[in-house]
Amino acid sequence: MRLLKITETIEIPENVSVKIENKKVYIRGPKGTISRDFSNIKKILIFLQDRKIIIESFRVRKREYAIVKTIAAVIKNLINGVLYGYRYKMKIVYAHFPMSVEVKDNYVYIKNFMGKKDTRIAKIIGNTKVIVKGDDIIIEGIDPYAVGQTAGNIHLATRLRGKDRLCPHGREGRGPGILDGIYLYEKTLLK
Repeated sequence: MRLLKITETIEIPENVSVKIENKKVYIRGPKGTISRDFSNIKKILIFLQDRKIIIESFRVRKREYAIVKTIAAVIKNLINGVLYGYRYKMKIVYAHFPMSVEVKDNYVYIKNFMGKKDTRIAKIIGNTKVIVKGDDIIIEGIDPYAVGQTAGNIHLATRLRGKDRLCPHGREGRGPGILDGIYLYEKTLLK
């Protein structure tokens, strides 16, 4: 079944300016500027009209319907980013060997993970700011996708694979196994 037309409308807040050129959306707000390129998506129109962003498609199947809704959600997240900003909090968890985490340039260095000598490295994406306070890592930025990917990179750097995941005390199948790592515990908007 096809719909004839679907339209999503997004109101632009007062202190945010939006520019659209060839399906590239530039959003500027009090916290900074973000751009997102939607030029690879066909059969979708994105344009400005009276301080509103309008996303529409004609002769819509469920794929185009989903794409229109997804683009609208992405643009709303970007507007929240330039208005408020995003903050993710992660907890450093260890049972015996204390991990040391430090930030240099665009990388997070994790040392002494599980008592191992090697240093694990996680990349910081975009203009994301990473702060280490005791056993907490605070990740802040205006791009929600860069902040989320940075948190994912830090978590994956301490992920155990293979036999390392087994419980160390011979209780295979009866315990949670090794819980050492860095885990996300809070996502908030900065206000």
